[in-house]
Amino acid sequence: MTPAIVQDWRDLAPALRGATVALGNFDGVHLGHAAVLRAAHAARPDLTLAALTFEPHPREHFRPEDPPFRLTLLPAKAAALGALNVAVVYAIPFDAALAAMPAETFVEEVLHRGIGARHLACGADFAFGHRRGGDVPFLTREAEARGIGLTIVPPVVDEEGPISSTSIRRVLQDGYPGRAAAKLGRDWDLHGEVFHGDRLGRELGWPTANILLGRQLEPARGVYAVTVRLADGSVVPGVANVGRRPTLGGDPVTRLEVHLFDWSGDLYGQQIAVRLHAFLRPDARFDGLDALKAAIAADAAEARRALAGMPPRP
Repeated sequence: MTPAIVQDWRDLAPALRGATVALGNFDGVHLGHAAVLRAAHAARPDLTLAALTFEPHPREHFRPEDPPFRLTLLPAKAAALGALNVAVVYAIPFDAALAAMPAETFVEEVLHRGIGARHLACGADFAFGHRRGGDVPFLTREAEARGIGLTIVPPVVDEEGPISSTSIRRVLQDGYPGRAAAKLGRDWDLHGEVFHGDRLGRELGWPTANILLGRQLEPARGVYAVTVRLADGSVVPGVANVGRRPTLGGDPVTRLEVHLFDWSGDLYGQQIAVRLHAFLRPDARFDGLDALKAAIAADAAEARRALAGMPPRP
């Protein structure tokens, strides 16, 4: 399902109002988020299922100097929500005005009068409004006063504790994409537009498609076994490096370089999604281009073995 993305709560068409609405930032759309969505639907299966989130993430508004941390930017987030049967994504712009909005005003103007929510679902730690002045007890009172149903969903836990976007960021930064996938319910991917590099990979016999991470989280630097979803929807296996190319003197920003196995064509300017399946080794500096070329060949062989031995995942 491809959900409608709504970026204003005012003057909505009737078809975009009156849903059962899951509330949260939904960064990553992990198993905990899926539980909130299921609860919203189970409470009112007769209604359209919607998710209300904020763009940009509030942390990006309050702490713009922080390194990029997003697991899913809006297009990827909406796609993941759509895969969980969400029909409408309310991507409410988070700006200074929204940050200053009192919690009661948010309930009245956004949830009640704006989107006309008929049922809400959220996690037990959900908070909103100016200085996070609205918590679950507050929302319970305010929703009841307006005749809006509310379901509070306990956290989903695994052997490491409650599943959260923070915990997923941590394991990705530590080089464990498989553990992240277990918490997400799918393998994590990075999205970006292929740009023109220096064509060194082609000269070495290993042409690569290069993307920048932008506002997306930087996972552990190093080599990964990956699959790549191209703009036409096809999926191609490959090997990728996340890093700053220390052998070549170092880049100012991290890039993702991916070599697609048994594929040729022009990807420049296209949007691709690189799904990380296994971390093979940390980024390293090699003594010259011959050593780098040999390392790439070994990485490619290891990536093929890793992908061949993996069970299929969503």
